[in-house]
Amino acid sequence: MLSENKTESLCPGLYLVATPIGNLKDITLRALDVLRAADQILAEDTRRTRKLLTRYDINTPLKSLHDHNERAVAHQLVEHMVKGMQIALVSDAGTPLISDPGYCLVRAALDAGVKVVPIPGPSSLLAALTGSGLPVDRFTFCGFLPRKAGARRRLLKDLASEPGTLIFLESPRRLATSLAEATEILGDRPVAIARELTKMHEEFIRGTLPEVAAQLARTEVRGEVTVCVAGANFVTADATSTRKPLDHKDLAQRFAQLLKGGMPRTEALKTLARHNGVSRREIYKALFVEEEEIR
Repeated sequence: MLSENKTESLCPGLYLVATPIGNLKDITLRALDVLRAADQILAEDTRRTRKLLTRYDINTPLKSLHDHNERAVAHQLVEHMVKGMQIALVSDAGTPLISDPGYCLVRAALDAGVKVVPIPGPSSLLAALTGSGLPVDRFTFCGFLPRKAGARRRLLKDLASEPGTLIFLESPRRLATSLAEATEILGDRPVAIARELTKMHEEFIRGTLPEVAAQLARTEVRGEVTVCVAGANFVTADATSTRKPLDHKDLAQRFAQLLKGGMPRTEALKTLARHNGVSRREIYKALFVEEEEIR
């Protein structure tokens, strides 16, 4: 059975519809068409999604799908789609499944031969990455950092040698603590904090991990936060064109920080080499050969 206000005909299946992350004007025309044409919309927080639907005069039936009921209702939803139903899945904000429910339903739909159609649109992680000023050619999305300190530190240590930009989601309450731990484990790397993206008080806080960690330790942070940290392969734009003499003391401090963070000795040498735009042999010489000469 089809709902009212149809603007186009959809094939039976599951439609993953990206929705605005703050500014309601960021909805795409195709997303609006699909939300109007679907038989049913699934949302984690129906109250939040209802505001979007009301704004655009969409009256499609709305039901809740969240972490606590997804497994229980997935089979029944798939049966409906097998029989010809068109269902749209939305996130509270951004792209469905990204740090949100939906994976179990998508997997069940695909296993049953149901068509799954992504409807692209807003994404906080991509908005933060492109505005961060950090490399975008390679990145790792890590979702929300673990709440417990032990698990959080283990994850950061595992990611210390990742070559691409690291992207995290974090609670404003834990942000200062997480940045302090990241400074200790990842070392002196560039970071960009994206806050309240697309909203009235959108803000980017850029600097090095130690600088930003110290700044936010003294400031109350509010709103939704996305963190972008330079990867182990990060090299400044002018690193290869303006090579300054390697500073033994500075290198020794950075080397010690990487080792303390759990990075293997060989990988730490490679990281310093990339960061300074020189060979690993030059780093080794500056760290150990020159140290012997100083003695």
